[in-house]
Formats: sequence, structure tokens, C-alpha cells
Amino acid sequence: MKNTLKHIALSLTITSVLVSCTPEEITALRGKVKYETLSVTTKISGRIAQLFVIEGQQVQQGDTLAIIDVPEVDAKLAQVAGAIEAAKAQLLMAHNGATNEQITQIEGKLDAAKAQLNYAKESFSRVQNMFQDSLVSSQKMDEVRMKLQMATAQVKAIKAKKQDVLNGTRTEIIAQANGMLARAKGVEQEVLVATGEQYIIAPADMSIETITLRKGELATPGYTLFNGYELSSVYFRFTVNEAKVYNYKVGQELTIENPYTKKKFKCKIIAIKQLARYADITSTSPLYKLSEAVYELKIIPLEKVSTGDFYLNATALIQ
Repeated sequence: MKNTLKHIALSLTITSVLVSCTPEEITALRGKVKYETLSVTTKISGRIAQLFVIEGQQVQQGDTLAIIDVPEVDAKLAQVAGAIEAAKAQLLMAHNGATNEQITQIEGKLDAAKAQLNYAKESFSRVQNMFQDSLVSSQKMDEVRMKLQMATAQVKAIKAKKQDVLNGTRTEIIAQANGMLARAKGVEQEVLVATGEQYIIAPADMSIETITLRKGELATPGYTLFNGYELSSVYFRFTVNEAKVYNYKVGQELTIENPYTKKKFKCKIIAIKQLARYADITSTSPLYKLSEAVYELKIIPLEKVSTGDFYLNATALIQ
């Protein structure tokens, strides 16, 4: 009798162990919690001056995540400031025209040119008389004639310049000064934009999952500095085989439950798409025939899901 009882007890124990070792069946009603991922990249090159977040921290849109040190920006900004001041002065001169001192200088040059012209005329008259008496050569006569022509042309040029100054600045010179000022301000705007890019800002409410650089390390343009996921982008991913996919429709409302907290949320199917064959083995419901196609249900909540209601890649159930 004792042996019989021992055998019964041993059989029950083995049965219990076998049941406990049997893997839990995974069904199409079981899915995973997902969030839309975010990658925050740099636009300029520089070293990480400060980091304000740590991995796992939740931040709000607009929070400063890091600051990049770019010494060249400060130097460029000082150069641009000087260029703007010079362009403004040039434009002011163009509008105001010549000063009294500049006019006096032009009149002095004109008087000197007239004196040279009078001397050239007198020389030409003397040499011409001597040439008629065959006292000088033709070459000497030609040289004196050329000097007279040069003196006459110089007087005409200075008179024209004086008249131009008295008439005021030409419109094209004012336009040129305006262009120089606009160009300097454009460069200033470019530098200010680069200055703003020193601050790495959170694009949305997000959770920081990984930080790829540390303080003092060099970041290059386009380098991903932070990886995380958007807190308000929670959705549920379920995979079903082709035999069961017709039980679901886009727009269909369902109830999703957290199996651990027992919280339930009203949700809606927004997309049904076929998964590639290589993705079948990573699906959340792998108990399918190899010949069956596998589909993904993307389901979003219709009500607010608070932080902590679901965690990334946690299990969710369809009720």
C-alpha cells in the first residue's frame, strides 16, 4: 500500500514538473507595446561643452539637452559686426555725398591742372615759333604738342569729377553701398543661426534611451547624439496569421489590457500590413505554419495613456 502511494505521489510530482516546464502558448491576442523612435542630431561641428540629461530621463519639448562649443562662431560674429559698421558708413557717405574738404581738394587739383595747361600752352607757342624758323626739330615740336594735349585732357577730367561731386552721389554707388550692407547682415544672420545650433533641443516630449557622446568629445554635422522615443506616440503591435487576419478591420475598435496592472484602454486599428518573410521569426505570435503569411496590426489608444501605464516592448493583450 505504501509503495502504491509513493508511486502515485511520484507520478503527480513528475506531471506537475512537466506542466510547469511546458512553454506558455503565445496567441494572436498577445502583442507588444511600441513607441515612435526619435534621433536628435547635430547640425554643426564642435565639442560637447555640457550635457543636461542622462539615459532614461524623460524631457519635455524645448528642453536643452546639450551645448556644443564652437569657438569659431564668436570670432566670426565679431568680424561680421565690423563689416556691418563699415557698410553702414559707406552707405552714409553715399547718401551725404562729398564733404567740403573733398570739394576743396578737387578744386586744388583743378587749379594745379589749369596752371600746367597754361604752361603747356606757352611752351607750345614758343616752340612753334622756333619750329617755323627751323630752330627745333619736328620731334621736339611733337613732344610739346603731346604735353599740351595731356594737360588739356587732365583739366577736363578734373572738371568732370568736380561736377559729378557737386551733382551728388550716383544712384549706382548708393545701390552698391546698400548691397554691401545687405550682404553683411546676411552673413550675420547665418552666424546667428549657427549660434542657435549650439543648443541641442528636444524636438518633442521624449524619453532619452542612449547618449552616444560624452563631455569633451567631438560631434560632427549630422551625428546622432541622442536616441529615444516620443512619450505620446505609444501604439500596440500584434501579429496574426492569414487565417485570422480577416477577423480584424482598419478602424475597428478593441480593448487592450495590461496583463500585469489589469488596466484596460479603448483602442483602434489604424493599419494592417503584411510582414516580410524574414520578420516572421521575430513576430510576437510565432506558432504559425511556415507556408502562412503573417500580418501586423497597428493599434493606437483612443484615450490618454499615462507614463507608466505601459513600458516599451512590454506585453499587451487584446480583450
